[in-house]
Amino acid sequence: MGLLDGRVAIVTGAGRGIGRGEAIELARQGARVVVNELDAEAGRDVVEEIAAAGGEAVLDTGDCSEVDTGRGLIATALDTWGRLDALVNNAGILRDRTVAKMSPDEWDAVIKVHLRGHFVPTSAACAHWKDTGTSGRIVCTASSSGLLGNFGQANYGAAKAGIAGFSTIVAMEMARYGVRCNAIAPAARTRMTEGAYGSIKDLSVATSSGNGGNAEPPAEFDFWHPDNVAPLVAYLCSDAAGEISGKVFGVQGDAVELYQPFTSAAVIQNHDTRWTPEGLAARMHELFDASGISREVENMMAKLRFSMTERSTL
Repeated sequence: MGLLDGRVAIVTGAGRGIGRGEAIELARQGARVVVNELDAEAGRDVVEEIAAAGGEAVLDTGDCSEVDTGRGLIATALDTWGRLDALVNNAGILRDRTVAKMSPDEWDAVIKVHLRGHFVPTSAACAHWKDTGTSGRIVCTASSSGLLGNFGQANYGAAKAGIAGFSTIVAMEMARYGVRCNAIAPAARTRMTEGAYGSIKDLSVATSSGNGGNAEPPAEFDFWHPDNVAPLVAYLCSDAAGEISGKVFGVQGDAVELYQPFTSAAVIQNHDTRWTPEGLAARMHELFDASGISREVENMMAKLRFSMTERSTL
């Protein structure tokens, strides 16, 4: 018995890396999976791997940021298996460059794949669940680059920060229809992050066998293996996650974190009087003194709980 027996799920960008692991884990937990992947060969490999393990999957090679594909993903799930229970928005690309050197095309490409690529299938799935009176679960893929900020990733970070906000709003809008929506900020060794988390050339086979959530650990745990992200995603797609919604989770290795959204850390008021620039100049220090926040630009990624300097890879 799996957490997702009888369910149907869609995973975008499921041909490699984190998305591949998610699709395989969802199938391992009993779900039938629509594998969305632009690279047809990579997508077919995942479908075949799922089938070889006794699961069911079907390939879709459309661009999930396009309306026809977004609607088509939902139609494929319904035409093939008659239902849709979960949507995992994972597809993404990188075009890293400092903002002074970044071209509009590099900005647009990343925003389109990530942010529009989340909106289009989510909109179609939510419309289906709302119209049919059925419930569903959505997992969006944010990033610490968006939650904290990362040098050279203005496009990617802006998209990922937008996804975190998008996910929270979808959760609020769809709560009345029984739809739960959460976001993850994963960290793993993939083609997109190679260098930051080691090399993918010796990437090991999936490290979990899925025996009721108590997988046999390998001789040496590969903290940054992309398959480590998948169990949290499977859980969030299942009824076991209960009413959890509108949250952002960090996930890497054997660690799951809960992020807190932007929260007011300090306040100054001017006694029912409009501020003047001079008045602000005289009192602005109170905000920083009370909160302990630095006045100067900070390397927020240095505040990550887990980094490559603290973990070894295979």
